[in-house]
Amino acid sequence: MKKIVGMIPSRGGSTRFGGKALAKICGKPMCYWVWKHSKEVECFDEVYIATDTEEIKNVAEGFGAKVIMTSPNCETATERLWEFSQQIPADIYVMINGDEPLIMAEDIVKCIPTEIPADGFYVSNLMTDFSNPVEVCDPTNLKIVTNKDGICLFISRAPIPFPKGDMNYVFHKFVGVGAFTPKALEYYHNTPRGPIEKIEENDSFRFIENRKDCYYINAHCKTLSVDTPKDRVAVEQFMIEHGIK
Repeated sequence: MKKIVGMIPSRGGSTRFGGKALAKICGKPMCYWVWKHSKEVECFDEVYIATDTEEIKNVAEGFGAKVIMTSPNCETATERLWEFSQQIPADIYVMINGDEPLIMAEDIVKCIPTEIPADGFYVSNLMTDFSNPVEVCDPTNLKIVTNKDGICLFISRAPIPFPKGDMNYVFHKFVGVGAFTPKALEYYHNTPRGPIEKIEENDSFRFIENRKDCYYINAHCKTLSVDTPKDRVAVEQFMIEHGIK
């Protein structure tokens, strides 16, 4: 049996929305909603919140979450996951971004492989279809392009691919949920950032630029990551309208 652990990175600082992990949505901090939906994943052996601040730690423990303290020097969520993996052993780590309060258990599991490859290396992430054409042009939304096997070719804040030869195309949006084996995390940690990763600022390029397979799986789910106070209002309204508790 594989040990599968869920980890929610919740850092204290945010350039666009300070303190967003504790921003209230329907009366509860955002990190609570991500933790609650992650706890509903039946195949998870454990779920943790990984943070770099005592404030988030205290709030998270207050609503019953297990918390692991990580360094404030982690530059990316995946680096925080690697540091977490040094403290909590598992066969598969599933990272659920702390700003994805609308992600449900039935969507989270879609990134988890049924078998670990023989070489022990596996990394995947979720994506979904854009439902609003306006969102495709919004640079806060990452656009994903994969080949026919679901292996990621490129990610950009620009609208890609450009539909020159065929207008019948559905653009795909990044969803902040991914699965990693320990070997994939070690590779990430030991490999320097490449030029494209520095430009686009997306963790997946650590694998893509080095020709390591990084799968993106279409979860066909509703998602809205909270990057700004305006996003928080939109998520809260959606949760009220759809009775999400």
